[in-house]
Amino acid sequence: MLRNTLLALVFCTASISALAQETAKPATFDAELAKKTGADEHGMRHYVLVILKTGPLRVPDGAKRDAMFAGHFANIERLSKEGKLALAGPFAKDPDGWRGLFVFAVEGIDEAKSLTETDPVIVNGEMVAEYHAWYGSAATMLIPGLHERLQPPARE
Repeated sequence: MLRNTLLALVFCTASISALAQETAKPATFDAELAKKTGADEHGMRHYVLVILKTGPLRVPDGAKRDAMFAGHFANIERLSKEGKLALAGPFAKDPDGWRGLFVFAVEGIDEAKSLTETDPVIVNGEMVAEYHAWYGSAATMLIPGLHERLQPPARE
């Protein structure tokens, strides 16, 4: 047991050392990556943050609710593949009714509204959306591609 603990400690120390050396290297500007992510001269870009909150109509449990959420997830996937949705996800149970968020890589709130209005949870009144202009790291655009690399293949 002690031997395994010591081996694990040596392995962790070596890994931390390698990571420290990698992160200590000076960053090299990557013009191609900056262009791909829409980065400005500060490595940032404009987004629209959408907070999804509990809406006025709860769709009852059953086939209609299941279909609504299947459509919601399909909409998220479609917008992500189109490069318009950089980030999405649910909040933990929240007493103020916050359900989830979208971070859209679009020019303004009007465009974000037109995209959000296609989502079945909005169409059915299950959720309502609140919109905020946000200025953040262009690296946020890399999240969808990284996320795909973290998901194991679906089992059949």
